[in-house]
Amino acid sequence: MVQVLDADGRVLDDAAVPDLPDEQFVEMYREMWLARHLDERAISLQRQGRMGTYPSLAGQEAAQIGTTHALSDSDWILYQYREHGAVVHRGLAPEYLLYWQGHEAGNEWLAEKNVFPINISIGSHLPHATGLAWAAKLKGEDTVFACHFGDGATSEGDFHEALNFAGVFDVPAIFVCNNNQYAISIPREEQTASDTIAQKAEAYGFDGIQVDGMDPLASYQVMKAAVEKARDPDEDQLRPSLIETVMYRFGAHTTADDPSVYREEEEVERWRERDPLPRMERFLRDRGLVDDERLDAIHEAARERVAELVDEAMGYEPDPEQLFENAYEAPTPRVREQREYLRELRQRHGDDALLDED
Repeated sequence: MVQVLDADGRVLDDAAVPDLPDEQFVEMYREMWLARHLDERAISLQRQGRMGTYPSLAGQEAAQIGTTHALSDSDWILYQYREHGAVVHRGLAPEYLLYWQGHEAGNEWLAEKNVFPINISIGSHLPHATGLAWAAKLKGEDTVFACHFGDGATSEGDFHEALNFAGVFDVPAIFVCNNNQYAISIPREEQTASDTIAQKAEAYGFDGIQVDGMDPLASYQVMKAAVEKARDPDEDQLRPSLIETVMYRFGAHTTADDPSVYREEEEVERWRERDPLPRMERFLRDRGLVDDERLDAIHEAARERVAELVDEAMGYEPDPEQLFENAYEAPTPRVREQREYLRELRQRHGDDALLDED
């Protein structure tokens, strides 16, 4: 397993720190902290009944943000639903919270950031990643497609079909498996008899590598090498890669889950010793890049940004007719009939009456 930082955030003796500007290291930490705080606020909003079911990312920030830093802005990201950190790096907007409030507008804006719409069905976006990468290759485009998914997705047929086609057609796709140890409640060792998830790539003819997914520098380093290979492989290399980022989900699978049913708190605390945020903070302090004052400023800026996002999202006034906008490319007779029926109901009774739970 590739590592740069030890559990305390100090550089390992045999490790090489990525050759990046000092401010990029600070930016990684800033984005990780912003993602963690956004996560905390989102869970709070769900508990207040102001947002729908939400999947927490706590513990997984390093892999999400470290790997995304290795991409160009023109590269595409396809993610499952927990990789909020990848979106943080591309630039958050209030619309991101709207999705979790049930508004389709929360998906539309992602395309402007070269992020594929959020995917809830497990693993079904992997074939899309292969197809998009294949199309880009046929067009002669210099674009890489990074596809995030959880360890549970490797038990789906979509995973094997996508990786098989990716190898056969040698496409510029990087499959990032965020192995957080559980597919909801099923532990990793009950999902596969393979020693690692990374080694599954061997069956498809391309590279698989395992990395400490709670180490942002190692995650960046491994992803950078995979991106360079995807763009310009050696004569004996195939473009795709499978990266297994080993990590842990600190919280519940979603806000509808109770993890105490299937894991012990002692296990959670052991993994918390590898928390990516204090590890990155230690690295930055050791290099003289941050002190208490600068960290306080970073944290306060993150709180203010998230507060702004929440305020804007909560002020959104949806149009009920949006329900009919994206069912089909053009409204069918049945959709038009339903839309007219809703208009009649609103005109006859008023929205307040229709929204009255009694």
